[in-house]
Amino acid sequence: MALRYWGIIFVLGIGWGMSFMFNAILLRELGPVTISLGRVGFGALGCWVYLCLRGNDWRLSMGQIAALFGFGMLSYALPFTFYALGQQYIASGIAGIVNATTPALAVVAAHLWPGGERATLLKSLGVIAGVLGMIVLSAPILRGGASSEIWAVLIVLGAPVCYAISVNVARQFKGMEPVVLVAWALTGATLGLLPVALWQDGVPGHIGLASLGAFLVLGFVLTSAAFIVFYWVMPRVGPTNITLPTLIAPTSALFLGIWVLGEPLFASHLYGLALILFGLLLIDGRLFKRKRIG
Repeated sequence: MALRYWGIIFVLGIGWGMSFMFNAILLRELGPVTISLGRVGFGALGCWVYLCLRGNDWRLSMGQIAALFGFGMLSYALPFTFYALGQQYIASGIAGIVNATTPALAVVAAHLWPGGERATLLKSLGVIAGVLGMIVLSAPILRGGASSEIWAVLIVLGAPVCYAISVNVARQFKGMEPVVLVAWALTGATLGLLPVALWQDGVPGHIGLASLGAFLVLGFVLTSAAFIVFYWVMPRVGPTNITLPTLIAPTSALFLGIWVLGEPLFASHLYGLALILFGLLLIDGRLFKRKRIG
């Protein structure tokens, strides 16, 4: 993978790590499904404003729109809801680390997917490192017997499972303008989540400035803008490498959780993160390739 694409992936990873902090801020006032709805809603709005200003042709067939609506539920609605549900019981840094298993799961999904990327020895070792990192991270929770925290970890794990599948599903939209893809997918996610949010959380009451600011950053910057870039770079790096931002995100998630939210940091967090990040290096593989002489 070219270094310029590594730069894009690094920026995406740092930004998406921030999303866990914003989720924690929003959970002080709003329900988890409402948070997911607000994120995809603002994200969709940002994409449509961009399309209108640029004058892009956003028209698609009804079949394509229906497919993108389903894709939006898998790629946005479900993962964002899993994050918010889990973060009611676990720290934002832990949620970020759990999400870092996405590349390992994507290796498995791509290997099993018809026509997908085959798992090499290094990538397989990266999957093992990621699983070991999850075990190390979860060990203190399991020893403590906090059932709510255990279930929260499993719920958050649903997000990387969705991502691992969706990056393979996204190949059917190859050649589609990334902004159009994201706009329709986020619109489908918004329409799908709206009745669920009203049923589960009710109509939101007063929303403070901190929550409003969190929504604006989550929606416009970390959803619409970030995923437009994400789907632009994905054909250039492949469905496995494009999941690498989720291995970078835990660094900013941990740092912001400690610095801004005052969350505790334990040795198991660092050990688990180190194993998962080592999995990143194995999956990328460039440090382990022998240089040819002559």
